[in-house]
Amino acid sequence: MRQFIDNFSVGWIDSINAFLCRLVSWFTLFMVLLTLLIVVLRYGFNLGWIAMQESVMYLHGMVFLLGAAHTLRVNGHVRVDIFYRRFSPNKQAKVDIFGSLFLLMPVNIFIFIVSFDYVMRAWRVMEASQEAGGIPGVFLLKSLILLFSFTMLLQGIAEVIRNVAKLTLDKPLSKAASK
Repeated sequence: MRQFIDNFSVGWIDSINAFLCRLVSWFTLFMVLLTLLIVVLRYGFNLGWIAMQESVMYLHGMVFLLGAAHTLRVNGHVRVDIFYRRFSPNKQAKVDIFGSLFLLMPVNIFIFIVSFDYVMRAWRVMEASQEAGGIPGVFLLKSLILLFSFTMLLQGIAEVIRNVAKLTLDKPLSKAASK
C-alpha cells in the first residue's frame, strides 16, 4: 500500500514539480544574464529594446508562477511558525493537512476559477504588449496563472496524501525526485 501511495499518487506530482524546478533554474540564470546584457547595452552602448526588457519581466513571472509548487514541495514557503516548530511530527502533519484542505486548495481553486475568463479573453484576442516593439505573447504569460494554481493544487493534494500517510503508516513518504 505504501509503495502504491508513494509511486502513483505522490511521486508523479513531485516529479512534475521537480521538472518545473529544473526549468525555472534555467529561466533564473537566463534572466540574470539577460538583465546584465540589458544594462551593458543601455549604459555602454546606448541601445535598448522594449521586447528585451519585457522578456525579463516574463521570465520573472515564469520563475515565480512555475516555481511556487516546488517551493511548497520542499517546505520553502514562508510560514509563521510560532507554535508549529514546537509541535510533534504528528501534530505538524495535522496542521499541514488542515492548512492544505482549508486554505491552500480553496485559494488555488478560487484563483483558477476567477482567472479562467481573464486568461481566455487574452487568448481570444491573442493579447500582445501595449508597447511598440513589445512581446506579442501576453496571453501566454497570463496562462501561467492557471498553470500556477493547477500545480499548487496538485502539490497540495500530494502534501495531504503524504501527511495522511505519515499519520496512518507511522513513517513519512519520501519526496520523490527531491534533488
